[in-house]
Formats: sequence, structure tokens, C-alpha cells
Amino acid sequence: MPKIRSIQNMLLTALAPIVWGSTYIITTEVLPPNTPLLTSTIRALPAGILLLLICRTLPKGIWWLRIMILSALNIGAFFYFLFVAAEYLPGGTASLIVACQPIMVILLSTCILKTSLTIKHIISAALGVIGISLLVLNSTTSLNWQGVIAGFAGCSCMALGVVLTKYWNRSTNLSLLSFTGWQLTLGGLMLLPVAMSIEGLPQHLTVTNMLGYSYLCMVGTVFSYIIWFRGIEKLPVVTISFLGFLSSLSACILGYLFLKQTFSLPQMLGVCTIIIAVWLSIPRESDKKIR
Repeated sequence: MPKIRSIQNMLLTALAPIVWGSTYIITTEVLPPNTPLLTSTIRALPAGILLLLICRTLPKGIWWLRIMILSALNIGAFFYFLFVAAEYLPGGTASLIVACQPIMVILLSTCILKTSLTIKHIISAALGVIGISLLVLNSTTSLNWQGVIAGFAGCSCMALGVVLTKYWNRSTNLSLLSFTGWQLTLGGLMLLPVAMSIEGLPQHLTVTNMLGYSYLCMVGTVFSYIIWFRGIEKLPVVTISFLGFLSSLSACILGYLFLKQTFSLPQMLGVCTIIIAVWLSIPRESDKKIR
């Protein structure tokens, strides 16, 4: 029964990175160009305010500082670097860089959470990166140094945010909705003045633009982050990090369906490899520790 519950939690949590995979196609095809800060702010701030209006619970004591740190790592900095990477790199390439997150989570969790690594974790990480490489890389891929740096910066922020979220857990007086809402609100407020001073508001918004912002806010943020933070509470942090591979898979499938991108035999092999990597990350009692 606990194993079934663990698989159920994993399947539910997996919906978050699957939805996040649509960020790339929404950014490049639906939203106004060259507005990563504004897009990040619109995605986070209204969603956070909505959740706080529902919950109306304040953090206490040290949790103000902790929420500020988590807001910067999980929302403010991560959102900005994610959209910058999406602006400068093809969606698949950006997701490949972000796919290094499990490796960073493994290293950080051994230092902060004192997690014992297993041989399976190392194999899963290697398979995941290989699978995403097969899935997204091709001979016509061009790399932009700004996009690469932004991708690795976002990857590092998210990895540290996941580990600290697990390490600090959640304040007893904050519900899951309130915990999520405060992070989204504070992260959005961190981005707001920078977005206004650097990018300002677009001169014209189409209906398509507004629908894109609404989707990112309600589905890509409210829904996804609630189940993501729930998953961090219920699942091992390393398992959570491996679910991030599904974001790349989702991005490529959406590209195939809507942008007429093709799937080659190596890409199909990459899909299978990613699925195997995620399956191997499921904790089992028989896992052999290497420390």
C-alpha cells in the first residue's frame, strides 16, 4: 500500500514538469517577444495574490526569512532565467541545460540533507542527460552564450530551492496553498520593479497574448506549483528532481504536435531512455548505497 501511494504521488507530481514543458512553446509562439521579466512577473504575482486571498495566513518568525529565500530561488530568479533561456535558445536546448538539475540536487542533498547516494541515482542521472541529449540535440542547433548561462543559473536556483524546501519543510501554521502563495507573491514582487524599469509594459496586447499569460498564471503556476510543493513533501528530493526530465519530453512532444518538428529514431531512443531514468529514480528498499 505505501508503494502504491508513492507511485500515485509521483504520477501527480509529474504533471507539474509536464505542464512546465509547455512554457517554451508558449513563450516563443504566443507571448510578446523580449519580455522575460514582465512575463515572469505576470506569471507569478497574480497567482500568488489569488492564493493569499483564499488562505490569509502569515508566516511567523524565522519563516519570513526562509520564505524570502525560497521565493527568490524557486520563483523570482528561476522564472527570470527560465524565460531568458527560452528567448535565446531553442526550447529543447534550454530544457537540456535545465536537465542538469538532478545532478546538482544529488550533490546538494548529500551536503545539506545528508542523503546517502545510491549507484542507481548516478545511473539515472547519466541516463536522463543522455536521453535528453538524444531528444533535443541536432546538427542545426545554435547555442547563444547568454541563453546557456541563464539556463545553468536557473537550473542552480531550482536545485537549491528544491533541497532547501525539503530541508526546512513547511511551517506548521502555513497550509500548502498559503506556502505556495507566499512564494509566488514575494517572488513576483521581487521581479516587478525590475520588469517595469527595464522592459515596461507592452504597447499592445492581443487576445492571444492575454490567453497565453492566463495559461501560464493559472495552469503553469497555480496548479503546477501546488502539486510540485506537495510532491516535495511526499517524495524523496532526488526522485523529485528526476521528474524534471519530463519537462524536456513534454516540450519536444508539443513541438512535434504544433510546430511540425520531427521525431527521428535517436529521439525516440531518447524518449525511452528518459522514461527508464525516471523509473529508476523510484526509491526501493534494495537500493545499494555508495556512502
